[in-house]
Amino acid sequence: MRICLLIPAYNEARTIAQVVSEARKVIEYVVVVDDGSRDDTARLAENSGAFVIKHPVNRGKGAALRTGFQHVVDHDYDALITMDSDGQHDVNDIPGFLEAFSKTGSGIIIGSRMQDISTMPAIRKVTNKFTSFVGSLLARQKIKDSQSGYRLISSDVLRAVELETTGYEMESEILIKASRAGFRITSVPIKTIYGQEVSKINPVVDTCRFFRLLFRSLRW
Repeated sequence: MRICLLIPAYNEARTIAQVVSEARKVIEYVVVVDDGSRDDTARLAENSGAFVIKHPVNRGKGAALRTGFQHVVDHDYDALITMDSDGQHDVNDIPGFLEAFSKTGSGIIIGSRMQDISTMPAIRKVTNKFTSFVGSLLARQKIKDSQSGYRLISSDVLRAVELETTGYEMESEILIKASRAGFRITSVPIKTIYGQEVSKINPVVDTCRFFRLLFRSLRW
């Protein structure tokens, strides 16, 4: 199988070099989509061995992911793994995704943090449980951790699903549309490292976008 690691990044000069360097120890091809960063994110990622695609202006995490998705489809990869750029994800979990994909053939495999949420910030526990519950209803199958950015997505899903959103809500959109298109969604346990990172999610704006996605999905 040809698998690509995709990392969307925005102003992550503090962590991106280490994330890419560590990732390349376990997966050969790493793509970083620099979403209009104003710091040295792109240069540091490239120097660490990543192939970098740069947005001239910040367009949102969903837009960065969609740019990476197109790159993966254009280059005939079988699947990709998405990973956050802030150092929260452990690259040693990548083999677990690959093993699960080989065994199950699932369209999407989500890295679930829900087996141990003792270190998860309280607000994330609440929002994650809510969005996972709603997402499961809309997708019509169980989704354990809808907000996890660590996931494997097959290229078949990318070719079958037409995405519309450009913000964080796109990660829910693809789950709903992939499930309704007949793809299986499963999970593997992952570790999450909480450090000094600051969430880029806007509680008001991104919550409104999620509810807009929710109501829009009722018409799909």
